[in-house]
Amino acid sequence: MFATIMKMLLRRLLVAIPTLLVVAALLFVVLRLLPVDPAAMSLPPNATNDEVAAMREAMGLNRPLPVQFLIWLGQLLSGDFGMSIAFRRPVWDLVSEALPATIELAFLSMIVATVVGVAGGLLAFYFRDRTAEAAIDFSSIVVLSLPEFLWALMLMLIFGVWLQWLPFMLRLDPQFERPVITGFLLLDTLLAGRPDAFMSALRHMILPVMALGISASPAIMRVLRSSLLDTYQEDYIHQARLRGLDERRVLLRHGLKNAFLPTLSLMGVQFGFLFGGTLLVEVIFSYPGLGNLMIDAIRNVDLPVIQIVGLAYCIMVLVISTVVDMLYLVLNPKLRVR
Repeated sequence: MFATIMKMLLRRLLVAIPTLLVVAALLFVVLRLLPVDPAAMSLPPNATNDEVAAMREAMGLNRPLPVQFLIWLGQLLSGDFGMSIAFRRPVWDLVSEALPATIELAFLSMIVATVVGVAGGLLAFYFRDRTAEAAIDFSSIVVLSLPEFLWALMLMLIFGVWLQWLPFMLRLDPQFERPVITGFLLLDTLLAGRPDAFMSALRHMILPVMALGISASPAIMRVLRSSLLDTYQEDYIHQARLRGLDERRVLLRHGLKNAFLPTLSLMGVQFGFLFGGTLLVEVIFSYPGLGNLMIDAIRNVDLPVIQIVGLAYCIMVLVISTVVDMLYLVLNPKLRVR
């Protein structure tokens, strides 16, 4: 199985390289078509025309667009991600600070989406052909009809403003000083031996995590239910029943194991969409992740930051897809002999 996984990783790497090149080229070309002058934005407002011309020459903006792209690509490969126009800081410092927060948010949201989606799918299948199934199906349609930013606003108003049960701004209460060890706040608070700060960070994450997780769960639920309906037509399910196994054991031990594979593929796609969907939710909750950084960069037309954040989203989607394929390979014995 190890050799099969290595072959799959090699294939994924060969696909990822041209994918990143295409995404990088699209980002570079589209942003260069905007009616802005990065050289003028990099200088103070009172800069002279000669200073702007000199900056354009230094940044290579006078050269043909393909040459500019190759220069930028060479800088990326050498580890030079550029300087933020708005923040006057290296772009890599900004992205490395924001990326762990978004990864934490997306990961916890996917856990919520999986738990809610799998539980809902099992309940909908278990109560099939009953009134409860129609109620669960109707609820999933309602949840699916609301985008994540509406869930964020509703949860904020109900649990943050009206009931005042949960905080809905930033990541820690003001009395806590953030420990910086790995960049992942929840992990850092535990490594620093601060369970009180950990609970504070966790409470601040509940509302954005629920907003993203709830919005992503209906698709998982519906695919799992459909997969279970197809799986229950197989002969081994009928044989399990003939052996006297009760319905709950047939469902959990035999049906769910095989029906979960198509659901796992969907979860990989959902995780990719969910990672990109953090953008608006982060803005609503003032969550300091990639989404907030991207919005600030767009507002300030900070082209170096927009380019790197766009590539970061692409890389994370590729990583998520690869991890899901590895899990699928481990859980599906039929693929190991190929």
